[in-house]
Amino acid sequence: MANCLLYQIGALKAFLDAEGMALNHIKPHGALYGMASRSEEIAEAVADAADVYKVPLLGMKGTLHQKVYERRGHAFVAEYYADLDYNADGSLIITREHEAKDPADAATRCARAVNEGKTRTVAGNDIVVGSDSICIHSDTPNAVAIAEAVREAVRPYLTAR
Repeated sequence: MANCLLYQIGALKAFLDAEGMALNHIKPHGALYGMASRSEEIAEAVADAADVYKVPLLGMKGTLHQKVYERRGHAFVAEYYADLDYNADGSLIITREHEAKDPADAATRCARAVNEGKTRTVAGNDIVVGSDSICIHSDTPNAVAIAEAVREAVRPYLTAR
């Protein structure tokens, strides 16, 4: 797994280098992201690859992302998902196709995540979340409207940090 990641990140870095851009973080995508949150072996492989690039790793607070990446000495950036719902246990509800979300609701949820470090789950309980970074999937039908609403909602908290 680490070798596969090295290959993929290396290819990405070559394209970035060709355009004069820097690799500024690593974030496993999709199923690999979920696997790294639950499997120490996969999280270690991600950290092995990241050892080479020395950039922050994005992941979910309170999962193996945080535990392994921080133990390995990597800067950890906790993510919050503006366009996904959370299960009662704090795991994400992943769908193959994203539905449009109410931008105002997403903005309110993100502001709370940034300000209080909490979000409401589909079961109605509050959970602790990280929000150093907010993810909005580009394939969510109204992603731009969500991003605009979220940016305005969290702006006051960013200047206070």
